[in-house]
Amino acid sequence: MSQFMFLFVLFIIKPEVYKFDFSKSLLDEHFTVILALFVIAVLSVVFSFVLKNFLINKAVQQQNVRLVQTALIVACSLAEIASLLGFVLAISFAYPYFFIFFIFGIGVIILHFPLRKNFIDASYKTTMNNQL
Repeated sequence: MSQFMFLFVLFIIKPEVYKFDFSKSLLDEHFTVILALFVIAVLSVVFSFVLKNFLINKAVQQQNVRLVQTALIVACSLAEIASLLGFVLAISFAYPYFFIFFIFGIGVIILHFPLRKNFIDASYKTTMNNQL
């Protein structure tokens, strides 16, 4: 997963954020930026679920399996925004709780794991009348 690549790059660029100084509060002197980025992360995750469900329903209606794949790619990309925002907070502000954004992003991507049911429902179905 790309989130682990972000964590590795963060370790190379700014290893001092891995010292985990929890003496700071969750919302430190940059509370407006942190709160704004958290809201953006939550909205992107909610939008990822809404868009995924919309595209999967469209795939089932059109009997198009490729739309299921598109839905999963788009949903995972939107869920990855949470991890990217944690990366930005760690680089820009040395925010010690950046890992919460990463856990949130990774958890949502796991929730978007493809289900066989979605592919079966979207696959082309023939009726008995068409086979005769």
